[in-house]
Amino acid sequence: MPDIQQQADERVFAGRALVAGFATGTIVFSDTALSFWGGVNSRTGEVIDRHHPLSTQVLTGKILAIPGGRGSCTGSSVLMELIMNGHAPAGIVVSRQEEILSLGVIVADEVFGRSIPVVQLSEDDFAELHSIPEVTLNGDKVIASRIETAPGSDAADRTYGNSIALTSRDRSALNGEMGKAAQVAMRATTRMAEIQGATELIDISQVHIDGCIYTGPTSLEFAKRMRDWEGRVVVPTTLNSISVDQMRWREQGVSPGVAGPASELGEAYASMGARKTFTCAPYQLSSAPRQGEQVAWAESNAVVFANSVLGARTAKYPDYLDLCIALTGRAPLTGPHIADNRRASLVVKCVGLRVAG
Repeated sequence: MPDIQQQADERVFAGRALVAGFATGTIVFSDTALSFWGGVNSRTGEVIDRHHPLSTQVLTGKILAIPGGRGSCTGSSVLMELIMNGHAPAGIVVSRQEEILSLGVIVADEVFGRSIPVVQLSEDDFAELHSIPEVTLNGDKVIASRIETAPGSDAADRTYGNSIALTSRDRSALNGEMGKAAQVAMRATTRMAEIQGATELIDISQVHIDGCIYTGPTSLEFAKRMRDWEGRVVVPTTLNSISVDQMRWREQGVSPGVAGPASELGEAYASMGARKTFTCAPYQLSSAPRQGEQVAWAESNAVVFANSVLGARTAKYPDYLDLCIALTGRAPLTGPHIADNRRASLVVKCVGLRVAG
């Protein structure tokens, strides 16, 4: 195996491994963030956002370098579909803490045993990748050359939650004492907590799941596995709109190949104890949280409404992390869950405005 440390003819950028691993390939670079949901074809890996600089590029087998993801929480689901169908990037380099895409990789790793590396670089180092044609990702390093031989995997040596103050119940879940589904859920949650820099987990009073949207066969297989591993929500849990009208899909011209799996996906989540609310506006339900309540909501518009109008506290949770939290009742103490992080950073003063009466 070649020495993958810095050599005379190559540069090494030291970063942070959001998901550790090894990959090598041609780099596809953009300084514009990319939404995988609606921006990348989940079956082919083509960038289909026609307003993005990478439009029509196929990401399969490439090293994708973007500042980060943007847009919907469902980006994690699209990336996991690509990992499982063989059309994912070989690796991803970002310039900011990336949670939605990293979560898609983490769940693919924990549930299906497949992964790709995700490395975060400083903004200055990231910008230099623009002029580099090929790179190798190894752990927390981005090497400006192609190295074909991968080092041995350390996945078997992975530890969970070492930097987090876990309760005895959290550790019971990690050790598998609460079942396979709860173990996988807690593993994913602690890995995300470490990416976010959280030092502890908090109790969550309710969850709203966005991951019930059908993005392809892997989204259904994930739910079925968690169900078959005897997953059961431990806090009140509502479901987002699913991808099909279960009663009128035929007259709407929906293909049975989509309607069947999409409906089955909703049923799989319901079988784990989630309510069949099927709404993207959980704030209109009688179960809407109160001011100061710690919740875990996915679905982007609901997150904004919860934090602003309702005064509840929730991060923008990627698809699949929402179910993981519902199965354990625990979430990273970070972001909008922390009071100091909710203070205004911008004050707008409106002077001389008249309100029409």
